[in-house]
Amino acid sequence: MIVIAAVLIGAVLGGMTARKRKGNKADIAQFVVVYAIAFGLAGLIVTIIIEKSVT
Repeated sequence: MIVIAAVLIGAVLGGMTARKRKGNKADIAQFVVVYAIAFGLAGLIVTIIIEKSVT
């Protein structure tokens, strides 16, 4: 669940960042994908740490 939330938050932040920098549609799409992947990876690491610490 953390991973899904992180991907969604990353996508939103990426889109907002690209729009703030006045990017075109391709720039916005690239930022959305990159931020979503980065936040998803961070969420995955957090999930693994939480699972390992509970057990």
